[in-house]
Amino acid sequence: MSFDFDLFIIGAGSGGVRASRIAASHGAKVAVAEEYRVGGTCVIRGCVPKKMLVYGAHFAEDLHDAERFGWDIAGAAFNWPRLRDVVLADVTRLEGLYTQTLNNNAVTLFPERARVSGPQEVTLASGQKISAKVILIAVGAWPAVPNIPGAELGITSNEIFHLDTLPKRAVIAGAGYIANEFAGILHAFGVEVTLVTRGDRMLRGYDTEIVDRLVAMTTAKGVDIRFNFPFKAITRQGDGSLLVDGGEAGQIATDLVLFATGRTPKTQGLGLETAGVELDGNGAIMVDAYHRSNVASIYAVGDVTNRVQLTPVAIREGHAFADTVFGGRPRTIDYDAIPTAVFSSPPLAGVGMTECDARAAHGDQIKVYTSDFRPMKNVVSGRMERGLYKMITCGPEEKVIGLHLIGPDSSEILQAAAIAVKAGLTKAAFDDTVALHPSMAEELVLMK
Repeated sequence: MSFDFDLFIIGAGSGGVRASRIAASHGAKVAVAEEYRVGGTCVIRGCVPKKMLVYGAHFAEDLHDAERFGWDIAGAAFNWPRLRDVVLADVTRLEGLYTQTLNNNAVTLFPERARVSGPQEVTLASGQKISAKVILIAVGAWPAVPNIPGAELGITSNEIFHLDTLPKRAVIAGAGYIANEFAGILHAFGVEVTLVTRGDRMLRGYDTEIVDRLVAMTTAKGVDIRFNFPFKAITRQGDGSLLVDGGEAGQIATDLVLFATGRTPKTQGLGLETAGVELDGNGAIMVDAYHRSNVASIYAVGDVTNRVQLTPVAIREGHAFADTVFGGRPRTIDYDAIPTAVFSSPPLAGVGMTECDARAAHGDQIKVYTSDFRPMKNVVSGRMERGLYKMITCGPEEKVIGLHLIGPDSSEILQAAAIAVKAGLTKAAFDDTVALHPSMAEELVLMK
């Protein structure tokens, strides 16, 4: 049987673009459909533009600290439209590079929505039907919005990059990394921020002690954090502001509500039921270790599978899929010891097991080493914030099974250290490594 394409990919995000490039390099005839912009969530409206805003936010503290370092900064003021436009311009630049990658690899791009209309067929929004030997779903996930009265009055992380002006006050709903990152960003830009969550903890999955340090620091900076706040409704008041109703937890007057309450696989309306593709209760496509669904010709990678919602994971999955299906080199992804970071203020990062999880799994075999220190820059500037590094070891050989950090540049420092955890090194290997002095990273080899 002949097909229009060997591979048709729905979604030109990080996973889809990598899969298309690698499959094409193996000789496959590839097409991609993208209804919005090439680059996906991370490049267009996620981690890349958000990190640029984080860089901008850092100057709020740096300018404040500059005087202690001998700099006189007079008349400094923040200009939101200027930063916004620079960020959006760079997003457009990156979109062009991703599109160029597709073109350079002879990948056909259909700039329109596509839906599955059969096990080996897709239908474009224009009505054109295209056959493919293999279909890959790489459409990612979408911000979840609570089903409450007035939810339409709030925005999500999709829209926040395009604000005409910054609000005077903002309520951020959520307890994950997006909520905490934007709380730091908006606060640094001069917005009065209230961070609310219906639960009693922030950042579940990260080490409890590290998260508690972040919550204390965030509160000390002036962000109002409210736990056990059930989001009931939002109403528009007469002066144009918003009123957030938290039931018995009280009400909050604000000018903007940002929902950062998780992301849902974007499978609705894709026509997957037409081909009989199985979804889980959250709408995620269920796949095996080789990213294949229950339908032999349909695969999925990235956030749409709801396994690990991280861009580098989607990229690796897309690459492995292409090698497996078109390169004759079947391989799977190792999801163990994936380093993650929260670009909060200050950032935190972790890899491997948390102390709580390690104790639950290994009991008395666990030993924890820490370094609780005040970074040199904070000492000079007079800032009282302290960094905290934790190392979790297991067994008599003290194999390092977890590293968790909070403090300036933690995310940058962790990447190299994550290699050691992945490689199964021991505490002795860290002890035997000469410290790089003076640096914050040296605390990794000085923990007691």
